[in-house]
Amino acid sequence: MEIAHRKNWPEGRRFAFTIFDDTDWATRAKLVPVYDLLAALGMRATKSVWVFKGEGEPTNEGATCEERDYLDWLLALKRRGFEIGLHNVAPTTSTREWTLRGLNRFRELFGNEQIIHCNHLGCRENIYWGAARLTGWRRPLYNALTRGRGWGNSRGHVEGDALFWGDLCRERVSYVRNFVFDELNTLALCPQMPYHDPGKPYVNYWFASANGSSLRRFLANFTCERIDRLVADGGLCVAYVHFAAGFAPDGKLEPEFKRRLEYIAAQGGWFATVSEVLDYLRAGHGPHERSISAPDLRRLETSWLARKIVNGTS
Repeated sequence: MEIAHRKNWPEGRRFAFTIFDDTDWATRAKLVPVYDLLAALGMRATKSVWVFKGEGEPTNEGATCEERDYLDWLLALKRRGFEIGLHNVAPTTSTREWTLRGLNRFRELFGNEQIIHCNHLGCRENIYWGAARLTGWRRPLYNALTRGRGWGNSRGHVEGDALFWGDLCRERVSYVRNFVFDELNTLALCPQMPYHDPGKPYVNYWFASANGSSLRRFLANFTCERIDRLVADGGLCVAYVHFAAGFAPDGKLEPEFKRRLEYIAAQGGWFATVSEVLDYLRAGHGPHERSISAPDLRRLETSWLARKIVNGTS
């Protein structure tokens, strides 16, 4: 049985806290105040990007690495110790050819030999997404609850499909985000992470996260009381956020969000990037030695699905 939390975080830190920021709606103007605050507080994070604008109608508006000013800022973030991750290569569905071009361009720009990734809602090349995230009776229940929306839209793992890139994912991507919970101690909810699911062989390792996907969700979930509990447990929080979604409206930090981050930073945590934290958890394990057992996977999926029914988590 894996432990649900750890007391031996690096540098004798009391707990661990990291952030994965989805690039939806992102612009430099919206994000500069947030990342300047993180840097000032000594908190590093993982900022995802789109490499290209893509072809066709985007499923979300936001800047891409094709915009020089935005790219310059991203490269500066990387030099400051932030991690750059991927949120699909574009905000539109990408063929295998476009995905390969995007992965190559990402490597040229950021130098990452291995990438951390999160699927982008609406992109049909998503890998093991929608109902494909689940197994057993949970899959038809999910389809029933969502009225079949998105059925068959996750094609990235389907061999022979024009959108297939599973082999590229296995070669280039270390970690993929999966289940999101409202609770802060991500490691307590998913003590196996980062875990390999043998039933989804094209993803090397999955990780879970805590829901801060909007300003409202962040303020509801990241309360001082919950933060205190995380610290007392010596736990790990992987915060999943969209910092471009109102965290710094009109270029000014939302005051209560700023106070919450300052409170977290004052608690003596280990504030590394997501990949650094997951690498630490995986240290000493060979490839796929952290394979999740079938009972543990059932428990994780059931727990997430039950919370999704009640709360609508991602």
